[in-house]
Amino acid sequence: MVSVGMSALGQTVTHFLEPGVKINGHYYCEVLLKRNLLPDIREFSDYCTFQQDSAPAHRARETVDLLTKATLDFISPTLWPPNSPELNLMDYKIWSVVQETVQRQNIRDIDKLRKCTVEL
Repeated sequence: MVSVGMSALGQTVTHFLEPGVKINGHYYCEVLLKRNLLPDIREFSDYCTFQQDSAPAHRARETVDLLTKATLDFISPTLWPPNSPELNLMDYKIWSVVQETVQRQNIRDIDKLRKCTVEL
């Protein structure tokens, strides 16, 4: 699994999760957000609008509480449109481009997959 923040200013470092890791609200908050994504995002700007898709870990109470406090502008899950290509570019466009690029290559191990994904 891969996690990355995207904006008009650029993208964060691509974070690769270890195979088999269970992504629940606690792991998402403590590892992906606090250690990785939020510090990365702050390098781009002190202000951001933080919006996610509707994955269970993204809707978890712990996640919503953290993002409400840690970001100046957080779009809560209750305000997310259910299917919005305009707001969910990662899901509707970018991941499909990554998938197509990766599938055209002969990938035999995780290191090659990481290299291929980061070079996009």
